[in-house]
Amino acid sequence: MVLLLVGLIIGTGVGSAYARARRGWTDYQTVKKTVPGARRAAWLLIKVVTTKIGVIALLLVGAVAYAAADSDGGSGQPAPTPSATSSTRVGR
Repeated sequence: MVLLLVGLIIGTGVGSAYARARRGWTDYQTVKKTVPGARRAAWLLIKVVTTKIGVIALLLVGAVAYAAADSDGGSGQPAPTPSATSSTRVGR
């Protein structure tokens, strides 16, 4: 009777450890299969983000270059000066 009880306790411990190891191995295999797809998706997202950043940077550089080239107003003519008006009130 005592041997049966000891065998039951040891068997339960070993069986639960085996079941835990089996679940871990199955999870590992599942994740291992999804890694290449996740890696591809990550590189795709990195590529999209760097492309967007590059386009925005080019637009900003172009806007700064356009503003620097057109800093004099663009017309090539001198700015108008205010004209003097001679408005005097008669009768005071």
